Amino acid sequence: MKQTTPLISVQNVSLGYDDFIVLHDLSFTVSRGDVFAIMGGSGSGKSTLLRAMTGLLRPVQGRIVVRGRDFWAHDDAPREIMRHIGVSFQSGALFSAMTVGENVALPIQQFTDYTDTQIADIVHEKLSLVGLGDFADFYPSELSGGMQKRAGLARALALNPSIVYFDEPSAGLDPVSSRRLDELLLKINRDFGTTIILVSHELKSIFGICNNSVFIDAALHTITAAGNPNELRRHAPNAAVQEFLNGGNPICENNRTRK
Repeated sequence: MKQTTPLISVQNVSLGYDDFIVLHDLSFTVSRGDVFAIMGGSGSGKSTLLRAMTGLLRPVQGRIVVRGRDFWAHDDAPREIMRHIGVSFQSGALFSAMTVGENVALPIQQFTDYTDTQIADIVHEKLSLVGLGDFADFYPSELSGGMQKRAGLARALALNPSIVYFDEPSAGLDPVSSRRLDELLLKINRDFGTTIILVSHELKSIFGICNNSVFIDAALHTITAAGNPNELRRHAPNAAVQEFLNGGNPICENNRTRK
């Protein structure tokens, strides 16, 4: 059987701040085209892992290899890798003094030499993709929470990244907005082959759209399970995983389970 190189490889990573270790001995891979969940309860270290995977936190030990490049092997590696990833933070993290269009344009201006006209075309394309084509001149404060999430996603997609990280995509959203956002993420994954990594404790989203995952145990400060979350729920490897994955609604057999 042909072996493929992982798109992301986290190798024996420990993370911390100064002398305080938050997570230790983390090892897993993400394949191209995955919708991948980083799961765990509040305070388990999910956001710390996200910071490391996006180049914002250097590991205390171990390696994070993205698209075949170690984030910290060379001085130019973080910028080169970040050209191929997008990040949408929990609140959207939009700049309040800039319009939605200006927010989406920012990474294009930073990483390319496109003309103003080309940038305007890309901004319109990305905002239209997330259903906000008519909102380029609005400020973030003029948008609902769900619209801010979608605007943050448009900015994350501005450079056509091969990987998009999404921090707690459903946090603060009503069930309808949450479902629509999940459907949008699946569309982006399906239509563009974008690998999507969710940091989440929202079981409905995890079970509904993710085909792969890792579970971070808050008590042990490390990963104690990995695999398809629907399968992990049916065959939990330990009590902590079982308790976490059974905290939401029962899985329906017609849920989308991807291979």
